[in-house]
Amino acid sequence: MGLKDSIGDLSGTLVSILRTRLELFAVEAGEQKSRLIKALAFSLGGLVLLTLALLVFSLFIALLFWSTEYRYAVIGLLALVYALVGLRLLWAVRQMFVSEPLPFSATLEELQRDVEALKGLRHPTQLPRHEDTE
Repeated sequence: MGLKDSIGDLSGTLVSILRTRLELFAVEAGEQKSRLIKALAFSLGGLVLLTLALLVFSLFIALLFWSTEYRYAVIGLLALVYALVGLRLLWAVRQMFVSEPLPFSATLEELQRDVEALKGLRHPTQLPRHEDTE
């Protein structure tokens, strides 16, 4: 086998590896895109409905206490409860993003293995020599 054949085989292998990695990246990108669109749609719908429910609930509570001397305290208490719940929800979203693996982590792992394999080809480990000692 000549040098041209070896170079051709090596370049074919590298192109095949690159193609596989790009396919993996494309699959992961598609999964991330659909997950993000679904999460945004659900979040938007939930936020709209919760905002309407919160508005009606606040109006109901305010009207219940409007004729009493506690109306301002009740409105302030509602605002405090909403603020605490909102902060808790934002904290939960933050925890969700922190605990999930990085996007495209499988692609990055495969590329790291490829780099290590190529480094191994450049610097092959030396096998111990067996010398005849007779």
